[in-house]
Amino acid sequence: MDDEELTPATRYLGIDPGLQRTGYALLEQSAKGPVLCEGGIIRSNQEMNLAARVHEIASGIREVIDEYRPDVMVIEQVFTTPKFPKSSIIMAHARGAILFAAHDAGVPVAHYTPTQIKRLITGNGRASKEQMQHAIKTELGLKTILEPNDVADAFAAALCHYHTIRVACL
Repeated sequence: MDDEELTPATRYLGIDPGLQRTGYALLEQSAKGPVLCEGGIIRSNQEMNLAARVHEIASGIREVIDEYRPDVMVIEQVFTTPKFPKSSIIMAHARGAILFAAHDAGVPVAHYTPTQIKRLITGNGRASKEQMQHAIKTELGLKTILEPNDVADAFAAALCHYHTIRVACL
């Protein structure tokens, strides 16, 4: 976690950044615990140039912010793997557009590494996507796993911050 102070919120917008597909999930605090209210994907057109694609992601995030009015946005930090360095650069473009949209709308942002999110949700910082989806399914009491992965990962980010704040405020 980085920018956001640990203050209670009622609406958490989780974001799984990507240039091709950005997942989002809105979690609301309730008396019974966290509730998934909305989730989806913002896509960019691969035939467009980079600037247009980045703009598409930022515009899509701004629409989500305007519609759902989150108290905080929670986003996964960029990670780098030696095998795929270009992936982290591409993700950074999308992440920058998302951060701009949040700041422009006055929404505070919390940042977590993928390892932090996985560890908090499953107890294992190296959990697979399938393990994450099953942990989220259990947490929400769902009959099926959340799909696609982008939405599940976005919800995991929001859920990570939700639990981090709850522990910090006890």
